[in-house]
Amino acid sequence: MNVATGHASVPRIAVIVGSTRPGRRSKLVADWAHERAERHLDGRARVEVVDLAEFDLPLLDEPVPAAVGDYTKAHTLRWAARIGSYDGFVFVTPEYNHSLPAALKNAVDFLFSEWNDKAAGFVSYGINGGVRAVEQLRLTLAEVKVACVRSQVALSLFTDFDLPDIQQPGQLTPGSHHDAVLHRMLDEVVDWAGALRPLRLGCTS
Repeated sequence: MNVATGHASVPRIAVIVGSTRPGRRSKLVADWAHERAERHLDGRARVEVVDLAEFDLPLLDEPVPAAVGDYTKAHTLRWAARIGSYDGFVFVTPEYNHSLPAALKNAVDFLFSEWNDKAAGFVSYGINGGVRAVEQLRLTLAEVKVACVRSQVALSLFTDFDLPDIQQPGQLTPGSHHDAVLHRMLDEVVDWAGALRPLRLGCTS
């Protein structure tokens, strides 16, 4: 089953909250990225936050590979309908043990065609800015035919968060230098989403 992208002239971009851990910081980061995106894009795209925690996906439980497209579970159909409605994505991910969160990898693996021929950018965070999580995520997304843009926002737990208690989410206090990178990444995602539109609509000429 392929849930087609909407045909609106203004691209729809999802800011995906990539962690489901209690006490996570990714929702803080996603809300920051969403607010900055709405302000910067100024109507050039519709931007929405998509929180993995709200979809309650189990470990992949579909009986056939996602590339076949024969989804059978209600949670998969709901996830497919949501992802299929977007033209591009901004993935917000922490770095867990040198990689991306298992919940995010699992969410990508549930689907195939709904990801195809769309664009993605990244906002990561961690001790080392979450850059290794994004390197892993880029490989996964390439396999489901997502075009990943070069620019990436990498937030440091040491300098971009106020964390008086490491067991609490704390406050996001990103340096102003991140704004220019975020804006460039958003522009790239919107531009690439537009360039890939003929492929999503099945046009070959």
